[in-house]
Amino acid sequence: MTKRDRGRSMLTRRVIVQSAGAAAIAAPIIGFPRVANAAWPERPVKLLVPFGPGGPADVIARLIGSLLGERLGQSFFVENRPGATGNIGVGLAARAEPDGYTLLITSNTFVINPMLFASVPYDPVNDFLPIAELASSPTAYAVHPGLGANTLAEFIALAKERAGKLNYAHSGFGTPAHLAGEFLKIRAGIEMTAVPYNGGGPAVQALLTRSVDLVSAALPSAHPQIVAGTLKGIAVTGEKRWFDLPDVPTMIDAGYPGFVVDTFTCMLAPAKTPQEIADGLAKEIVAILKLEDVQRRLRSVGFEAMSGSPQALSARIARDLPLWRDVIAQAGIKKLQQ
Repeated sequence: MTKRDRGRSMLTRRVIVQSAGAAAIAAPIIGFPRVANAAWPERPVKLLVPFGPGGPADVIARLIGSLLGERLGQSFFVENRPGATGNIGVGLAARAEPDGYTLLITSNTFVINPMLFASVPYDPVNDFLPIAELASSPTAYAVHPGLGANTLAEFIALAKERAGKLNYAHSGFGTPAHLAGEFLKIRAGIEMTAVPYNGGGPAVQALLTRSVDLVSAALPSAHPQIVAGTLKGIAVTGEKRWFDLPDVPTMIDAGYPGFVVDTFTCMLAPAKTPQEIADGLAKEIVAILKLEDVQRRLRSVGFEAMSGSPQALSARIARDLPLWRDVIAQAGIKKLQQ
């Protein structure tokens, strides 16, 4: 082979290698479709969180977003849009372009709020495409050790004995903890006065100072005090006992079948987002939630990883809508104007 032929051969190989590299970069990520002749995601994806930084939905969004970015080779960034108990951010997500570049990560307040407020800027079913359930945290019912009621049964007996004289603290109007307190009253047939506080921390503090008789709180708020023994956990509302509170029964264990109410976090997309994008995202999230490190990190903030499937999320929404509608109606909670 002449020197000129060898030069031509090397040039040809360089062109082939460069072309193959360009094709690899341009190829769509496996499992995701081409949308408008481009691979998804070809640009950063917004994870809209309708609450402020530092809360559970924000923490979970940043964890999931970081791992999605690593797996899909594109940035997933969190945008916090708090206000109106989450209604502002959820409304923005409902009206976003359904192209896969705006996703919503929210708690189950998006299911509850339409039944608490006279109007909200979205429909929880028709405006969204379920992507994945992410994590859940049960409500904890706790009492002060000095109350003299060490079990749920003893507390209920005391509440019936002192009919209408006991009260309970919760983290604010319309929160899952508030509604879980009302659900307890309905299922147990007891009367208590609900005392709202600005968050789970102040509600727990009120019980520590014995300003109230019981706290209905998201587990992360009450967990440290239950572990320390300064408060007595009498029940949790999850499907199973919390991993490091084996002596605290579930409401099912305590004799209340079907009593499962929790704070869950999920991912949704605007309605009409391509189903292929939703399915691909769900597969990635299912894989992420199976990682031991992810499960450990979620537990560290009081949440359990969920299945990740869109079918499970759809079923949960379908179950929770009538559940909370009935609880709100039976508790006599009037809708608020915003």
